[in-house]
Amino acid sequence: MKSLSEILRNHTHFEKVISSEKPYRKLDFSESNKNLLNRDLTETPVFSKYIFEEMLSKNQYVGIGGYDENRVIYRQREHFTNQENARSIHLGIDIWADAGEPVYAPILGEVHSFAFNNHFGDYGPTIILKHELKGVPFYTLYGHLSLQSLDELYVGKRIKAAEQIAAIGSFPENGDWPPHLHFQIVSEIGECNGDFPGVSSLVDREYFLSLCPDPNLILRI
Repeated sequence: MKSLSEILRNHTHFEKVISSEKPYRKLDFSESNKNLLNRDLTETPVFSKYIFEEMLSKNQYVGIGGYDENRVIYRQREHFTNQENARSIHLGIDIWADAGEPVYAPILGEVHSFAFNNHFGDYGPTIILKHELKGVPFYTLYGHLSLQSLDELYVGKRIKAAEQIAAIGSFPENGDWPPHLHFQIVSEIGECNGDFPGVSSLVDREYFLSLCPDPNLILRI
């Protein structure tokens, strides 16, 4: 049987998850971005200004990137450091765009679960969709949404390809992050509902990457 990655790679077409006409710019939140190392980004308005004013050149671009990135920004958020093995490996792709930017389903699916993960640094409002291709089930996760995105949802709700499912949220309701979408593919979700790790420790990196293939197999940016 083909792997999920192979199935996604060979699928002919996915709808755009974000349809902004701005060009994309890849953003780097690893140690190789020296500008990050001496900045205090614990205040979300400061962090947001840094991203949209500096990294995205006064909001001329949509930011993109982060899969399998070892991120230094998580060192400043207790949500990722308050455990024996601090988490820093990003398992999804982030799309940095204005709050209110519509989010669309890339393929036919249904609502698996949703939740308001309301902790500083967490996902905030989150939606997980279930899909199937070539008889293989898989899931897509959308984090840092607007709280209104959860209105009128129910488990099992059918979602069409290209249907708007949400909007990017603003801080603090989006987990207190600069506005962006966390998009992640999950092959096996287990008992998780409305939540799934989006960042892993170095120790668990290979395990979680095996469950979470590159989101650009769908985004194709």
